Amino acid sequence: MYVSSASAWETATKHRLGRLPSAEVLLQEGSNLQQAQVFFTLPVSWRHGLRAGSYALAHRDPFDRLLAAQAELDDLTLVTLDPALAAFPCRRLW
Repeated sequence: MYVSSASAWETATKHRLGRLPSAEVLLQEGSNLQQAQVFFTLPVSWRHGLRAGSYALAHRDPFDRLLAAQAELDDLTLVTLDPALAAFPCRRLW
């Protein structure tokens, strides 16, 4: 199981903007929780950024575009409830 660095970035951003006030514990303990669950960190690479930025598909959330690119390029399954990601060329679950 992988957790994208982009997810940490998105969580911290939403918390800072006041849209995710309950994320305080996750921000403080996320790394420990991730290690305890044996989840691996998926770093954001140059090729991920290029792919996310080059999708012709409309999706306003840059974090979601990045997660789709990571799933596509690294042959991973993206766990998401967002129906807008159905049009992206990556496997999805949920």
